[in-house]
Amino acid sequence: MEERDVVLRKDLEGLDAYGAPQIDVPVRLNTNENPYPPSPELARAVADAVGAVAGGLNRYPDRDAVELRKELAAYLGHGLSGEQVWAANGSNEVIQQLLQAFGGPGRSAMGFEPSYSMHPLLARVNSTPWVPVPRDADFGISASRAARAVADARPDVVFLTSPNNPTGTAMPLDVIEAVCAAAPRVVVVDEAYFEFARAGTPSALTLLPRFPGLVVTRTMSKAFAMAGARVGYLAASPELIARLLVVRLPYHLSAVTQAVAQAALEYRAEPLATVELLRRSRDSLVSWLRGRGLEVADSDANFVLFGSFDDRHAVWQALLDRGVLVREAGPPRWLRVTVGTESEMAAFRTALTEVLS
Repeated sequence: MEERDVVLRKDLEGLDAYGAPQIDVPVRLNTNENPYPPSPELARAVADAVGAVAGGLNRYPDRDAVELRKELAAYLGHGLSGEQVWAANGSNEVIQQLLQAFGGPGRSAMGFEPSYSMHPLLARVNSTPWVPVPRDADFGISASRAARAVADARPDVVFLTSPNNPTGTAMPLDVIEAVCAAAPRVVVVDEAYFEFARAGTPSALTLLPRFPGLVVTRTMSKAFAMAGARVGYLAASPELIARLLVVRLPYHLSAVTQAVAQAALEYRAEPLATVELLRRSRDSLVSWLRGRGLEVADSDANFVLFGSFDDRHAVWQALLDRGVLVREAGPPRWLRVTVGTESEMAAFRTALTEVLS
């Protein structure tokens, strides 16, 4: 049989597949999951929902997930309708679709770094040059500097992440507003961790009526504790979503996925009740880390960025050796830890105390 050289696209050479380490350890605090699993009642509701559609799996699902989109719109509020919401297999697929539709050759995307590392990766795999703009030392950015960067570069897609990953910092609404006013086309505000933000933190959803190019993305993976279901969604104008449908794959969201998502929405009071618990645990962790003389970024998410270490990998490895897995993410000298259960956080504190001593 003739051998053939399977050649990767030139612009993808040197890239590694995205993914946090999947290591079997007692305490995994590296992927920002909600640590509290569904209750037996919610698990039964999900199973019943799947059972209800199982007999029709010989047929394709609702191609446009109309009912799910209506229910997601009702959850988001702000007067949104189902036509202003779109759903896909995780927020990463939502972002991928946005770049397929509004990025591409001859266009560019911009982000304020450090931020979510999938944004530039997805831009690159969609042949969209990436324009990075550094954040300030406290991981924030002023409205004037952000708007000036957008006005100078005139990117086709701008990514803002609030609360930011990996720093956890929420972006003030005036910064988002200034970027929307300066951007020539699409602004994507990634609010994957918004439910964990402090009370009173405004959502970019409030700006949708004013800016037709604004997109706000969310996920059911975090606050809803449905990371395994892979459901992400966005809110935007009906006109923008109509254009987005050009790139969506036929029947991209399975009947099973739609049923699971609808069951989770119906029983959302249960997983969302864990959000306040995780907020308190996060704030306690921030205080504890600062009490150990460490630098800690202010967090509005379900994780905390802490440092700074001369050799962060050595600290990461030392924690792993003690059965605790955190994430080497973001700026050099810093580590990120997901807020886990009480027992998981106790194990993290014990392990880190040993490492620091």
